[in-house]
Amino acid sequence: MKHLYIKQKVFSLSEKFTVKDQQEKDAYYVEGSFMRIPKTFSIKNIQGEEVALITKKPISFLPKFFVTVHGQEALTIKKKPSFFKARYTIDATSIEVHGNWWDMNFQVYQQGELAGKVSKEWFTWGDSYKVQALKEEIETSLIALVVAIDCVKADQSAASATTFSN
Repeated sequence: MKHLYIKQKVFSLSEKFTVKDQQEKDAYYVEGSFMRIPKTFSIKNIQGEEVALITKKPISFLPKFFVTVHGQEALTIKKKPSFFKARYTIDATSIEVHGNWWDMNFQVYQQGELAGKVSKEWFTWGDSYKVQALKEEIETSLIALVVAIDCVKADQSAASATTFSN
């Protein structure tokens, strides 16, 4: 089992951060497209090769995010119509997400078998997540899933802040 740690900087305007392994060595690099349309996050391995891409659909009635891993469409996160609490769905090929993914405490199953776990690390400066990859082939998908959900949550927070300030 491999443990990875995603810690985002609280005041990072460049939207760049690093995914670390158990020995606190760089494992992946994540870079967002600051102030560009469509909004994207590129995930690169330590050799600098893009292994996943998260793209927010630029023109959509409800927010929608597409995730590709190794050039293949892996999952889509969509906001569902709702009057009170924000509701999202995750559509994924060959994986299922069980648990409270909105609060970042969930398990990922691949063809019915547990493949990974994600949990939010508490009492840290900024958002920090622990990713446990039980299957090596799903490691990149787990990182992409966490970054995509975090991006959806950030967009939701920004929209809520705008709504309350008007």
